[in-house]
Amino acid sequence: MIKKAIILLIGLFFFSISAIIFCYLWVEYASKPYLYDDEEKMPKQPVAVVLGTSKFVSKGRVNLFYRTRIEAAAKLYHAGKVRYFIVSGANPSANYNEPQEMRRDLIAAGVPAENIQPDYAGLRTLDSVMRADKVFGNQKFVIVSQPFHNARAIFLARHRGLEAIAFNARDPVAFKYSVKTRLREFGARVKAVIDLFFTNKQAKFYGDKIPFPPKQE
Repeated sequence: MIKKAIILLIGLFFFSISAIIFCYLWVEYASKPYLYDDEEKMPKQPVAVVLGTSKFVSKGRVNLFYRTRIEAAAKLYHAGKVRYFIVSGANPSANYNEPQEMRRDLIAAGVPAENIQPDYAGLRTLDSVMRADKVFGNQKFVIVSQPFHNARAIFLARHRGLEAIAFNARDPVAFKYSVKTRLREFGARVKAVIDLFFTNKQAKFYGDKIPFPPKQE
């Protein structure tokens, strides 16, 4: 009996590891044709969705993942590839507001204030992607984040019928300095597969429609 239980546990362990690796690679390869590293090769799009993250890390240092996303978004604007930006993230308190931080820094980087729309309910990547469509009325848009994050965002968007592409922000740190972030991505990709194919997960909040860019544009 004990031997059978051990065999079962070993089988479950290897099945789980295989499933995790399968989900990771599926997301990686399914999204690859839609990711761009060079803005010159990327098609023009009217709108980009910049995915949020904390601006600061420990000891008040600027989060390099945040900084390079802002740099990438500004690069698209100045290259004439994107005119409007939805900055999507969380704002759980008065002292933590990802969209406002991104908006402020994009303005400082030369993007006009009127070309930036905060999305305060981008609680997860899925929420940011779905709200770009359901709230702001965009079926075609560029996603801006690091390559590993973009892959998952594109996987979610494309499987929800959206014609999204992604522009890769520079990966700012070596793998050995971001092991926790990379390991979390394995779980996040499993969750993405579950959300799409098992639970049909939706954004937590939708609310009133806010067409952006404005229709007259």
